[in-house]
Amino acid sequence: MTMSTDNETFSNAQLDAITANENTSASDKPQLHQLNLEAISPRYRVINISLAFGIAFVLIMVASALRYQSFFALPEPLVAAFPYIVVGICVLGCLWTTYHFFADPLIKYALREQDLSLQSGLVFRSLSCQPILRVQHVELKRGPIARLAGLASLQVFSAGGATHTFEIPGIEVEVAERLRQFILDHKDVSAK
Repeated sequence: MTMSTDNETFSNAQLDAITANENTSASDKPQLHQLNLEAISPRYRVINISLAFGIAFVLIMVASALRYQSFFALPEPLVAAFPYIVVGICVLGCLWTTYHFFADPLIKYALREQDLSLQSGLVFRSLSCQPILRVQHVELKRGPIARLAGLASLQVFSAGGATHTFEIPGIEVEVAERLRQFILDHKDVSAK
């Protein structure tokens, strides 16, 4: 459906995140279910899998240090539970790693002239769409590990909301900055 006001035609064509600031015009509007979604960086999955493995390893080391320390005697039930604790940590670490191995490549996003969409979820799939006109502000979040990897998370805050509407994690810093700038440049004029 095409809306026109004052001889201007409403359009919502999909844009490339890298060339989002260039003037683009498209005659066809892709429907939401026909979006060409862009994948996040594969380094995001590597970071999450490494963190899962690293945390499980540290927990096993702490449990082992407590079990085999010589400063005080542990209660016998705690000593007997040590192998189960280690197995439990290993199972949880493997589940966490497996989840990120399969779920992280499914996080995808798309930028159109009028909105930003995010698809995510392994078991429960979701597709969120944020109209640019309703964006109050946009933030780039970069933790120390993300900074080392050259990644950022783009948080989009909807007007009237205290928390972010959605977050696109694990995107290249340059792409995140361009997305943020495009949204800020177009949030007040996108309904024309």
